[in-house]
Amino acid sequence: MDGIHDMGGMDGFGKVEVEPNEPTFHEKWEGRVMAMVRAMGANGGLNIDMQRFSRESLPPVVYLESSYYQKWFLAFERTLLARGMVAADEIDQGHALHASAPLARGPFGMKDVARIMTRGSFGRDPQGKPAFAVGDRVRTKNIHPATHTRLPRYARDKVGVVERIEGCHVFPDSNAVGKGDNPQWLYTVVFDGAELWGPDGDPSLKVSIEAFEPYLEKM
Repeated sequence: MDGIHDMGGMDGFGKVEVEPNEPTFHEKWEGRVMAMVRAMGANGGLNIDMQRFSRESLPPVVYLESSYYQKWFLAFERTLLARGMVAADEIDQGHALHASAPLARGPFGMKDVARIMTRGSFGRDPQGKPAFAVGDRVRTKNIHPATHTRLPRYARDKVGVVERIEGCHVFPDSNAVGKGDNPQWLYTVVFDGAELWGPDGDPSLKVSIEAFEPYLEKM
């Protein structure tokens, strides 16, 4: 979707300030938020693309004013409410008051902790042959979906060259809205800086992105 989260190529936000020796978590609650999100994902409550879509859907002012894990928490709360896994009065009271919707893999317990510490694979068996080969010139589609997509705005309707074929993977655009894996071929595509940023861009700059096959057209 188009939103404030898609900041690639946007002006006015200043440079990225790197915090020296930044800790994994700045506050104890941040680790708890991460644990809750990982646990819910591991037991079938929501997947990573649903989580990303929920964060992208936060109001722009809220998104900009919130820290990284505040975004996680606010989006997680909205998602649980929307999916009937918690109720508004439970959020207010801070504890369970009702039976929740069942999870695909049942309740989360200590036996599941080790499993969630290893990130699952998103690779899938090939669905036919890839439409593009290394060296092909391609154009990204000028799409503006209302839901989640991994094609950034700055790289839409641009001409690039396929650098690598990365295999077949879960398609985030489908996975984010509960339509399943819908496996698609994934490519690394390289663009000249001038193609992305115009004639005033750095002529020596090249930018590579990973683009799913539905995002691309043959030249």
